[in-house]
Amino acid sequence: MKNPVVQKFTPFVLLLIVAVLALFVPQLPSYTGEYSAADIAWILVATALVFIMTPGLAFFYGGMVHRKNIISTMIKSMVSAGIVSVIWVTFGYSLCFGESINGVIGNPMTHLFFKGVVDGAPTLQGGSAMTIPLLLFALFQLMFAIITPGLVVGAVAERIKFTSYALFIILFIILVYAPLAHWSWHPQGFLFKMGALDFAGGTVVHISAGCAALAGAIVLKSRRSKLEQQEIPPANIPYVLIGTGLLWFGWFGFNAGSALGANTLSINAFATTNTAAAAAGLAWMFFDVLKGKKPSVLGFCIGAVVGLVAITPAAGFVGIPQSIFIGMVAAIISNVASHAFKLSRVDDTLDVFPCHGIGGMVGMLMTGIFASKGVNAAGNDGLFYGNPAFFLVQLKAMLIVVAYSFTVSFLIFKFIAIIMPLRVTEEDEELGLDASQHDEKYGRNPLKS
Repeated sequence: MKNPVVQKFTPFVLLLIVAVLALFVPQLPSYTGEYSAADIAWILVATALVFIMTPGLAFFYGGMVHRKNIISTMIKSMVSAGIVSVIWVTFGYSLCFGESINGVIGNPMTHLFFKGVVDGAPTLQGGSAMTIPLLLFALFQLMFAIITPGLVVGAVAERIKFTSYALFIILFIILVYAPLAHWSWHPQGFLFKMGALDFAGGTVVHISAGCAALAGAIVLKSRRSKLEQQEIPPANIPYVLIGTGLLWFGWFGFNAGSALGANTLSINAFATTNTAAAAAGLAWMFFDVLKGKKPSVLGFCIGAVVGLVAITPAAGFVGIPQSIFIGMVAAIISNVASHAFKLSRVDDTLDVFPCHGIGGMVGMLMTGIFASKGVNAAGNDGLFYGNPAFFLVQLKAMLIVVAYSFTVSFLIFKFIAIIMPLRVTEEDEELGLDASQHDEKYGRNPLKS
């Protein structure tokens, strides 16, 4: 695979094979059944909201890296929409939500090329019927799968080759994301049957991406700028603000849409999402002030995202007042972790593990503490309401997901490094990845004008 000719032709040939195979898939009529028009309308909107988080993430990350790496950072998040969408329709959805194989993974043949999705009844194996078409559910879930590998970009930015990252996306979706989604969200998944609760992706999206980010940062080693202790200011703070706004906006679909209907649970998730983000943004900014810093735009933006991460697994299981506490605690813990990582030898460029990994872990545990059947009868009561057993279930599920996602992601990065160059050369890193990887440039260089 290290043969450059093979590397050049393989991606195009694989896509061509999939495109040709798709020609022979028969056209099937859409399943017609009893649906809720209101639920369909809301989940269509929620699906679009979750998608807009991907360009939002691209702006968020792109604004924080060096000017010479803006484009390369942004495209690594955006290209996930292309790669994951094709995988999802082909066999990715089947791995996540197809016929369960011992609660571990879905049968990839169940919904090959969306067979049984377009024309199937809106019910997952062993689950209750949904009020929306199965195709809409599949598209909503696709948006979660798209953004998850995009989150990892922030940890490996400014030094990973674009082609290597594209391969990482493919392997991560198949080997990490799909099993975790099946475990947590399929009615026959073993974490689901164990009683673990993850309303909208604390484990499946954020812990998995955070742990993969940590693995990638370890394998890739530090950037030259970190080794030389260079202070690199963010390239474009307004980009970070735009990205934060798009993420916050899209997260309403992410969490409230996970109720899978236009109902009161969706409203509760909407409210807890906004409240946790608000509290976390303020907590991060005020905590920085306590440490002697000035209140910063970056501080509020990063804190708000941490709050959104932390409330994700809990959004449909906890009350609105409790979401203030969840957001504040998550922001403080992630803030401390971020500072500790900056002093360590691990170069997580944009603090993906402290923010998404640790934020997701805090959210899972907070769900185990503050979940209430008064909010969601299908959930459970947490430790705060006299049920320590459920907290232990959440803790056990969290540890399983952390161990699995880090180990497999570490092996994925190691495997890629064996078959093809994982990291750019020192010369390319110095030149910047925009020019060296894409032959493109952000704006103009004022020093050469």
